[in-house]
Parts: sequence; structure tokens; C-alpha cells
Amino acid sequence: MTIHIALLRGINVGGKNIIKMAELKRSLTEQGFSKVQTYIQSGNILFASEEEGALGLRMEEVIRRDFGLDIPVVLRTASELRATAEGCPFTPEEIAAAEAASTGECLYVAFLRSEPTAEALKRFAAYANEQELFRTSGREVYLLFKESVRNSKLAANLQKLDAYATVRNWKTVGKLLSLAEGMETLN
Repeated sequence: MTIHIALLRGINVGGKNIIKMAELKRSLTEQGFSKVQTYIQSGNILFASEEEGALGLRMEEVIRRDFGLDIPVVLRTASELRATAEGCPFTPEEIAAAEAASTGECLYVAFLRSEPTAEALKRFAAYANEQELFRTSGREVYLLFKESVRNSKLAANLQKLDAYATVRNWKTVGKLLSLAEGMETLN
């Protein structure tokens, strides 16, 4: 079985789109998703499946039906997440410099449903500066902030990429990868 990571966009943030993870886990399990586990309240779901295809759309339908919310789901397999973690385009020196200047997390990944076009990347790049950097690799946009992400014009303009995107900090990416690898060893 393949281990999948579902990244939900915009749930349990600022008191909006509230979904309790235990209830979501139950709903997904009842709909045939296997070995479902969640990580923190921001919409990270791991599950096993032999099925390929429209798993994200199926999950969106379960959320719509059971919770009355239209929540975009971005899917990655464990091997895709591993490649994301191993493929960080920022050097350790760049990350260390950002960490020294930042008041919080500095490295993030925006997971996109589809690869952005050159035109979309050009629109998005207009918001980058010396304090807010990005690099892309396929459907991932790596973001490095030398100041807080909270007031970032770059992060606020991810929609310029013309694809559903959901963002996770680097610690969450690492934890999800660890959980996925643990699930793989049990298969």
C-alpha cells in the first residue's frame, strides 16, 4: 500500500472552517480510507491506499458531505514528501542566516495541486525581495523568510500561482515525513 499525505487548506485557522480531527478521522475511515491518522489541528492526514486517482476529490467530498465545508485537499505520497524534504533548494547557510534574523519559523513549503506556469511564477516573483525568497521545484514552492511570515507579501500572494496551495512550515514537513516513514515500515 502507498502512504499518502493529505494537506487540507484553511481549516481550524482563526476560528474558521472548524473540523475536529477525531471526527474527520472517523468519517474518512467510514468511507474506506485505511490506517488514517492526523497530525495537529491544521489539516494533516496520513492514510494508506492501493487506489490511485481521485483520492483528494473523494476526501473533499467526504468533508463537504460530513462537515458542510468546501476544503481544497492537496495530496502527496510519502515518496513525494521525501523528495520535497531532500530537495530543499536553500543552502544551510541561507537557512541559518534567515533563522538568525527571523522572529519565528523561517522555512516553509507551499504544496500546490498543479505545477505553476512560467507566467504565474513571473507574477508571483514580483512580491519577492531580499527578506522574502522563494524557489520552486515542480509542484512545491519553498519559501524563506528573514522576517516574520505574518506580514509577508510573498506568502499573501500565493494565489498568483493559479493553483490551490497550502503551506506548511519545515518542522511540520519533517514530522509528516517521519510519520509517513513509520507507516511504511508497518506495511
